[in-house]
Amino acid sequence: MKSARHKVLHPIAGRPMLLHLLASVAELAPERKVVVVGAGRDQVEAAVAGLGVSIAVQEQQLGTGHAVAQAHDALAGFAGDVLILYGDVPLVRTETMRAMLDRLSRGDEPRAVVLGFRPDDAAAYGRIIADGQGVIEKMVEHKDATPEERAVTLCNSGLMAVRSTDLFVLLDRIGNDNAAGEYYLPDIVMLPGAQSAVIETEAWEVAGVNSRVELAGVESLWQQRRRAEAMRDGVTLTAPETVFFSHDTVLGRDVVVEPHVVFGPGVSVADDVTIHAFSHLEGATVERAAEIGPYARLRPGARIGVKAKVGNFVEIKKAELGEGAKANHLSYIGDASVGAGANIGAGTITCNYDGFFKYRTQIGAGAFIGSNSALVAPVTVGEGAIVGAGSVVTKDVEADALCLVRPPQEGKPGWAARFRTKMKARKDAK
Repeated sequence: MKSARHKVLHPIAGRPMLLHLLASVAELAPERKVVVVGAGRDQVEAAVAGLGVSIAVQEQQLGTGHAVAQAHDALAGFAGDVLILYGDVPLVRTETMRAMLDRLSRGDEPRAVVLGFRPDDAAAYGRIIADGQGVIEKMVEHKDATPEERAVTLCNSGLMAVRSTDLFVLLDRIGNDNAAGEYYLPDIVMLPGAQSAVIETEAWEVAGVNSRVELAGVESLWQQRRRAEAMRDGVTLTAPETVFFSHDTVLGRDVVVEPHVVFGPGVSVADDVTIHAFSHLEGATVERAAEIGPYARLRPGARIGVKAKVGNFVEIKKAELGEGAKANHLSYIGDASVGAGANIGAGTITCNYDGFFKYRTQIGAGAFIGSNSALVAPVTVGEGAIVGAGSVVTKDVEADALCLVRPPQEGKPGWAARFRTKMKARKDAK
């Protein structure tokens, strides 16, 4: 990855790859969770803090079998089944994990269950040779495979299910007599004494990440599936390929999302909302039948009420717009509360920061803020009040009052004509 960040902590849809995987694992309610890590232990430990995860350290990288062996102490006394997953393979579904465990418990009780897949390009993947019932006859790494074995299309994802009572006994029996001099986890499948089985999944589910290019590819896979899910659930995406979701985006029914909309983490959108093109939402709640954008930005703490409108080039931060309130264009509303039915004119700014502290602005229900006004917080504009365009409001405005803060207009008849004549004469003299 050529990064100071641990590989498994690079994000997909705003969530580290490892946490995607652990979220899927959590749905199985596992008794224990162990993460084996080499370099970058501190980063991984910080990322999984509070998730009930044990950390095992692989000081030397001597292969996948050696890595799994480092979990021995963390699994001491555990008598269940073990799923072996990879932190850089983040898209594995809970249903697939459950299918692996179910196959392990079937009547023939295979020693291990391997998750296989058939990619468009088998490349350098290890191969699985199996019979018609999915019983594995041989598994071989690409670098050790014969040309005939490389012609097989069923590939090894590396994911496996093994009974805990068997796992470490089997790992003790494998050697490192191979081209890389490593202890390969798949070698436990071919040890004498019992048979193993393979189940298959689609290639996208076991896509791994070893570079920024592959990271972008997996992001694209995740986004494609999330877009399809949203549309199946009643959301209209007018240009699906241009919309980007976060891992936790929540959308109601009959939501319309126009092109080039980005959802950051922490967004919840209720039914019947329209989000117009080129809008960016993060940490925001949008209530029923509201309208956002185009070119709107909702920052963390934004809460947009029922049938409220946030128009083009409006930024909302840590502020609430009440039911039916409108900020139609060219405004910044930060650290504020806007009452129901209030109207915020173009160019309005809530001046919330003095260089040291943030302050709040309160705008009452039904208030009207004229264009190009600055509300210098902390300040309150009462219900039904009107603030005249171009005002700089530094004091509270009473309910139903008119606030005008501007110098008196002065007119000088004929001045413009005299000015032009004077300037033309000066230019001609040069």
